[in-house]
Amino acid sequence: MRLQPGPNFVARLAVLVALVVITAVAVVTAPGAKAPAPRITGEIQHFSLLRNPRAAADFTFVDTNGRRRGLADYRGRVVLVNFWATWCAPCAREMPSLDRLAARLEGRPFALVALNLDRGGAVEAAPFLARLGLGHIALFLDPGGRAQRALNVRALPSSILFDAKGREVGRLGGPAEWDAPEAVALIRHFIDAR
Repeated sequence: MRLQPGPNFVARLAVLVALVVITAVAVVTAPGAKAPAPRITGEIQHFSLLRNPRAAADFTFVDTNGRRRGLADYRGRVVLVNFWATWCAPCAREMPSLDRLAARLEGRPFALVALNLDRGGAVEAAPFLARLGLGHIALFLDPGGRAQRALNVRALPSSILFDAKGREVGRLGGPAEWDAPEAVALIRHFIDAR
């Protein structure tokens, strides 16, 4: 038995195709529809993206005025917490890319929290940043390494990315070029998902 198209076959087929296309567009653009996770390649190929974001450990740090700060101070913003020290050569190489990232995302709901682990604190770290001409990095301190321990950071540099709800979405132990297109795309993915 052979199927023969009827007189309205083309019209019915066109309506069916239009309905499929409209449904597909509606599903993709529906409010709350999740964008696919970004590809982890290139400069951030070792970034460990969590399948399910997890609640952040409770941690605090100190700004250069001695005021205690925490992740809650940045609620509604995507936050990249970077642990570094002046004596860490890979950290020193990574810092300019963090500065460029902060400049590039200025005005967006993003914060870079660069936590210095030097024992000398701001006395050592501030001149180091000034010598490198890094004007977009706000200096924060982790006296006694409390935040480092709370977040289980074991290597320098280390970076942890938190979404706008304060949940950890991934981390990277080691240096990266944070202003590389793939790194910026990763962070923008979470900014756009707010």
